[in-house]
Amino acid sequence: MRHRKRGRKLGRTTSHRKALLSNLAASLIEHKRITTTDAKAKETRKFIEPLVTFAKRGDLHARRQVLKKIPRVDIVKILFDEIAPVYADRPGGYTRITKLGFRDNDCAPVSLLEFVDLVGTVPSPKETKGKKEKVKV
Repeated sequence: MRHRKRGRKLGRTTSHRKALLSNLAASLIEHKRITTTDAKAKETRKFIEPLVTFAKRGDLHARRQVLKKIPRVDIVKILFDEIAPVYADRPGGYTRITKLGFRDNDCAPVSLLEFVDLVGTVPSPKETKGKKEKVKV
């Protein structure tokens, strides 16, 4: 029985799962939206929501706590300087999951994971497709 067993294993070992969630969270912070499977999107949401709450505090201890989860200084700087001020008055619910359908090759359910209030500031993936230059946000 798996009563009271929380979280998904995602078919990976513990260290691989932690690295996967850290990389997905870093990509979400960098690009403001990512496309991934439903299960990974739900687990990434549970992973990143507390990090945004830490970033809203903005002190040194909060920064070190976030760096324990995402050990990339440039990504943590973006989280604290650009993303956290947008959510200063919001008590939670910083991300949104939109189901996109199924992937062609393996029929896995695919979702779009994005930050809620940053959607208007970032062009959609269709707008940037085919363009070689990077969009700065």
